[in-house]
Amino acid sequence: MASRLKEKYTSEVAPALKSEFKYSSVMQIPKLEKIVLNMGVGEVKDNPKALDNAMRDMGIIAGQKPVATVSRKSIANFKLREGMKIGCKVTLRGERMYQFLDKLISIDLPRVRDFRGISPNSFDGHGNYAMGIKEQLMFPEIDYDKIDKIRGMDIIIVTTAKSDEEAKKLLELMGMPFRK
Repeated sequence: MASRLKEKYTSEVAPALKSEFKYSSVMQIPKLEKIVLNMGVGEVKDNPKALDNAMRDMGIIAGQKPVATVSRKSIANFKLREGMKIGCKVTLRGERMYQFLDKLISIDLPRVRDFRGISPNSFDGHGNYAMGIKEQLMFPEIDYDKIDKIRGMDIIIVTTAKSDEEAKKLLELMGMPFRK
């Protein structure tokens, strides 16, 4: 069964983008490629259990098992060794990606206190959008009692768009609540 957002993309978003940007081929229409969730766990050098808890939370949020990220070089000031596990990430593609984005737009973001929309300035120049979340409690599937520490995470939405303008229009049409 296809998700609501994917059906919305094929029935409304793609035709609207094609007419607005005057694409000659269907393959030129920008689409979502993947969504990457990334969580850096800085306190892992003092508390080794922190990474397990972060990975558990991220697995619940994404519905997919995260992989641990390791440091690429040693930094003495941060008591960091090369190859140490310092965070976790999940890459969502296909059906899971659409379901996650649908949930993010319709359920999770509106739950944030004093939410006025997400920043329209967080595009990278190549049609990708990145946003940060201050706490994992904004997701309803996280059990408040099982949390050891409040952690934030990055959400990167990778599109096939060539410019930020195209990517912004794509996300807007999909229902992303940008600040005016």
